[in-house]
Amino acid sequence: MTQPLWGIDLGGTKIEGAIVPSLDNPQPILRTRIDTEGHKGYEHIIGQIDKLVQTMKQQSGLQPARLGLGTPGVLDPILQTMKNCNSTALNGQPLKKDLEEKLGIPCVLANDANCFALAETHWGVVKQQAPDAKVVFGIIMGTGVGGGIVINGHVWNGKHGIAGEWGHNFLDESGGPCYCGRTGCVETVLSGPGLQRYYKSITGSMLSLKDILAHSLQGNDQAAVKTIDRLNHFFGKAVSVITNMLDPDVIVVGGGVGNIDSIYTAGVESLHKFIFNNRVDVQILKPSLGDSAGVFGAAALVA
Repeated sequence: MTQPLWGIDLGGTKIEGAIVPSLDNPQPILRTRIDTEGHKGYEHIIGQIDKLVQTMKQQSGLQPARLGLGTPGVLDPILQTMKNCNSTALNGQPLKKDLEEKLGIPCVLANDANCFALAETHWGVVKQQAPDAKVVFGIIMGTGVGGGIVINGHVWNGKHGIAGEWGHNFLDESGGPCYCGRTGCVETVLSGPGLQRYYKSITGSMLSLKDILAHSLQGNDQAAVKTIDRLNHFFGKAVSVITNMLDPDVIVVGGGVGNIDSIYTAGVESLHKFIFNNRVDVQILKPSLGDSAGVFGAAALVA
């Protein structure tokens, strides 16, 4: 009998765990979550993950052979410590080593965008609409912008562990300073906060992204229209870099900004202008798994 797949999605506010029967059967045996309580520090986060795993054991009656863990940053493949985590208590820490010592089982780590891409490949929209896809690029455009690469069903992490970190490519100076120390990153232009900042720079008013989108669709707020038009223009320009370099079969767009319908029409038209080809064949799709993608992708890491 195939060993069930255990996954943990480590988020800033919650830690979610799931046990999935196999890659062929994604119906979870168990799914549960607890608070991260990250403000209490790194050792407490380790304790919370252990607490969740013990709860999963008790509730399922199963024992994990390995654990997949989706993280808010990446494990440096050389130093074996975490980096680029917005949950800053994790940065510089040997999370994999410490978890393996605490849990007594091997652990496989990948960042949340890689887990998103992996889940959508095996169980989500890629499986449904492009089952023969060999190369998948997963985008998360929300509070931040990230990316993940799946090749032949496996996450591609890269030499530095940063493969797919599309959000910190340079896009346009108008995005302004980024927390990473550079200026004009994709994240500063295409993230939800980036769009809100741009709207405010025109109007002096801070609106939610939801309201900006609603105003643009009504057509009576030219600043909102301009904000969404700018999003579509730079989406195509940013995605052209990925398409020219990686030439994926499918690009899956998650996160709150990914729910804006015009990026799949006007955004793709913009891609036509920038791609080094006379047409666009890559499928650009909305995800189908919702907030299940993170924890399912973590489980798929150990398949």
